[in-house]
Amino acid sequence: MNAAQEAAETLALQALAWLAAKPDLLDVFMGATGVGRDDLRDRAQDSDFLVSVLDFLMMDDAWVMEFCTAHNHPNEAPMQARAALPGGAEVNWT
Repeated sequence: MNAAQEAAETLALQALAWLAAKPDLLDVFMGATGVGRDDLRDRAQDSDFLVSVLDFLMMDDAWVMEFCTAHNHPNEAPMQARAALPGGAEVNWT
């Protein structure tokens, strides 16, 4: 794993922790992705799962800005992290 992917996974884990601290938003994430509470812990090291966390976060600009403010990241950090993870260069315009 290269340094960029490692940094991207760290940011995605921060995003997962941020979601976990927001029960209402976490419920929306779990409903949208079909994961259960056990999956949150069990799949936290899975790059594919971390991609889904970032994809969910980036669905709403307000979420991105709130997360980035809370963690002192520039607002483009989730997008850059998403691009650094496997499959991140693939754009899906559905």
